[in-house]
Amino acid sequence: MRVGILTGGGDCPGLNAVIRAVVTKGERQYGDEVVGFRNGWAGVMEGDVMPLSAERCRDILPLGGTILGTSRANPYAIEGGAQAVRATLEREAVEALVAVGGDDTLGVAGQLAREGVPVVGVPKTIDNDLGVTELTFGFHTAVQTATEAIDRLRTTAESHHRVMVVEVMGRDTGWIATYAGIAGGAAEILIPEEPFDMAAVCDRLRAHHGRDVSASVVVAAEGARPRDGEIVVQSDQRDAFGHARLGGVGRVVADEIEARTGFETRLTVLGHVQRGGTPTAFDRVLATRFGIAAIDAVHDGHSGKAAVLQANQIRLAPLEDLTGKAKLVDRDLYETVAGALVSFPD
Repeated sequence: MRVGILTGGGDCPGLNAVIRAVVTKGERQYGDEVVGFRNGWAGVMEGDVMPLSAERCRDILPLGGTILGTSRANPYAIEGGAQAVRATLEREAVEALVAVGGDDTLGVAGQLAREGVPVVGVPKTIDNDLGVTELTFGFHTAVQTATEAIDRLRTTAESHHRVMVVEVMGRDTGWIATYAGIAGGAAEILIPEEPFDMAAVCDRLRAHHGRDVSASVVVAAEGARPRDGEIVVQSDQRDAFGHARLGGVGRVVADEIEARTGFETRLTVLGHVQRGGTPTAFDRVLATRFGIAAIDAVHDGHSGKAAVLQANQIRLAPLEDLTGKAKLVDRDLYETVAGALVSFPD
């Protein structure tokens, strides 16, 4: 069988582990010929193909990023884009396609599957915001990176008696902020799911500093917003899927804290460092399990499905169950573990 694979959307630690698993099992167990499409859906539309083999993928497991490259191209936002995808697959004699990506990439995959294209999905995002699957690979690595940064910032905050505001990724959800904030012992965790009251945040920081503590760390998800305000964006430009570029809430929060409390406050925006570098062991294993399940699903004829993690088992779920609606932070987790640190709206 000739199988294609692509990686779309934001890069993510663990992508190469998926590629390796699909190629190695496909070639050695099923006798497949696997080809990769460069740069996500753009490569499929343009017919930009590279051959893959178990030998070629042997040493890519620990590498960050993706050897195939990625993009945020959307075939359904380009005139004739979906037709170009189908034409490429026919010309290249690709009998099934494995699409590795987040909400946007898998949304395209689901639409193609409904139109008769054999597609299997693998969920990927550092944001951990896809439905049905309990975890997505890349999330663990991003949280570990953010936690290590918080640990380092805490020592300099204590040395200078400062408040450190750390802005992390997550788009419309606060999974990274919640996990890294809890793990790093943050004084405040601000997430999109729970609009914050700036005055209350500052009151709690004053009280925190009054208990023989002279430093605090505040973790803010990029999509967090004040209760009576709007989400901060870097620009009005939007990508092919209509998403604005988020970022800037950390600066707003840091400036407000310093102005209201008088505490010297510094901002660190972690940005793309959360996406980069070698994946953790957990993400390598999860990505490998997803890749193996995906190539099995291809041979079992499960088009329109994606590999997901449920109760530590890899199962298949319809692509439409993963996309279209962000999986929000579990309020019980946020309230129970971080409840002593964070107030909640009535």
